[in-house]
Amino acid sequence: MQDHPVLGQVALGFSPMIDHKRAVLATRLTVFPDKHDQIPEAAALLRAIEEVWPAATGDDGAALPSLKLNLRPLGQGAAAAQGPGARPLLSLNVAGEGLLKAVLDAAPGPHLMIEVPAFMVSDPAQTPALRALHAAGSVLLIKGRPLAPMSPELLACFVHSIVDAADERRGTTAPPPGVRKVTTVQTGVHTVAGLDLAFQRGAVAVLGWQFDDDLPVSKGRRSLPPDAMVVIELISAVDREEHVNKLEAILKRDPTLGFRLMRYLNAPAFGLGVEINSFAHALMLIGYQRLKRWLALLLASSSKDINAKATIYAAVRRGLMMEELGKAGGDRERSSEMFICGVFSLLDRLLQQPFEDILSNLPLPERVLQALRGEGGPYGPYLDLVRAIEQESVLDIRECRERLFLGLAEVNRALLLALRAARQLD
Repeated sequence: MQDHPVLGQVALGFSPMIDHKRAVLATRLTVFPDKHDQIPEAAALLRAIEEVWPAATGDDGAALPSLKLNLRPLGQGAAAAQGPGARPLLSLNVAGEGLLKAVLDAAPGPHLMIEVPAFMVSDPAQTPALRALHAAGSVLLIKGRPLAPMSPELLACFVHSIVDAADERRGTTAPPPGVRKVTTVQTGVHTVAGLDLAFQRGAVAVLGWQFDDDLPVSKGRRSLPPDAMVVIELISAVDREEHVNKLEAILKRDPTLGFRLMRYLNAPAFGLGVEINSFAHALMLIGYQRLKRWLALLLASSSKDINAKATIYAAVRRGLMMEELGKAGGDRERSSEMFICGVFSLLDRLLQQPFEDILSNLPLPERVLQALRGEGGPYGPYLDLVRAIEQESVLDIRECRERLFLGLAEVNRALLLALRAARQLD
């Protein structure tokens, strides 16, 4: 990734956009200017973002035909609406009014969704820019409820309205005859029950994490799902550096796990440059310790719960970001442990068992265990930072990174590299 000075002038957070099938169909990237009296260069910001979400290019880097994204079938999967080979979508939420105006003036491409606050939509001075962006194919979303009725021409520029669950009033009034009803993307949904309710009310998507559900409590030792048990046994065998024949025998108990592991190992994010065609081949190329990180991904993605998709999405990105943050100093063991720490930090939610029951089955370094048990340790503060970024809390992000003596650019670069690598795995 190129060196973008603008990454030292903003704070970034991210969250998922979830469809009715509970799949993550887009990422929301929230941008906070670091200094209220300075406006970062919008064009430079868009160039940095486009290294992760390129404008209409295929997986091989070749240009795709021009895509005019129609988000009306959002609940059916926005990626399908874009055509074969299209990149997953990004919803850009710019928190500073001055920076957002600059971004709108920079004419972002139609591969991005742009969230526009209702108070700016109500400003007549912004109408020409919004209509020009709509005419150019940009996907615009209203964030909040306009203070006054919008003209049909202006309303037609927007595909969806982002409405907080606390401000939900659907069903109380019908739109006037002849006026198009803008569909709703719901925010403020923090539990699975809230997610279900949002879709029952007709939301086409939900923005945000559902991490407020009660954590599972111990009810005595219960068996983990069979595929999770296979992966845990495999991790233990790799930790003991068992012969490859023993490892392959364990993996053969669940052929689908072997298929998923080969898929991970052959993903561009892994960066091997050669096709891995067997477990033995993988072990020869990457060794036991690097193999453990991909087994961690297998374990985190073993949940069959439909509501776990966004949590798996989070676990992968936590691991990749913590790994990027751990690369400083070139300590490969440290960065590998931080990757596993990030991926496993949501294992209790994914496997619906408390950490004390799960961790007893896993051979993990004490530094990782300290963070997972909430005891701090060297990796705990990094996990706190990643959680603050997920919650898009600019004050918490600042506090966490300053505690770690990390600069804005360093943190933002790690986040964007992690999001790019995660997209290559998805």
